[in-house]
Amino acid sequence: MNEQEVIKAVLAGDTRRYAEIVNEYQQIVANLCYKYSGNRLDTEEITQQVFVELYTSLPRFRFDSKLSTFIYRITVNIICKAMEKERRYIRPPEDQPDSPSTDRNAEQQFIYSERQQELRRAISKLKHEQRTALVLYTFNDFSYNDIAEVMQCSLAKVETLIFRAKKNLAVLIKNEK
Repeated sequence: MNEQEVIKAVLAGDTRRYAEIVNEYQQIVANLCYKYSGNRLDTEEITQQVFVELYTSLPRFRFDSKLSTFIYRITVNIICKAMEKERRYIRPPEDQPDSPSTDRNAEQQFIYSERQQELRRAISKLKHEQRTALVLYTFNDFSYNDIAEVMQCSLAKVETLIFRAKKNLAVLIKNEK
């Protein structure tokens, strides 16, 4: 079945097809949430909210974009709502090192882990629009056009957001040292 047929089947009440959608996109959504929030608890909670919202929003899907774009748009909106509701950025990134690499000795791994944490802390301090654009571009390999579609803004705004995010990120990292 193609994407359109799967969505129509879900709208007709076929819950198995919805489970297929969840299985296909759950890890992608969780990865985006984690890259955005840096916290596993927030990631799990937001991921669940995304798929509840997707199920209720599916009747409004107009097939003028890909389902993945629609899901990313829902994800970004839920993350932004969570930030506004809490009037803070989502919890600071967890101070857990990434998985050890066999290519690095212990000292190199420690330095790498410290840099990763420094980067996560700095990303968490960016304005939410800048963070969203940067995370989608850097960690999810979205094109500027895809980001504009997900964020529902112009291509020029995406370019500006990513430029400013990179500039602000450099300042934040420099100030942490």
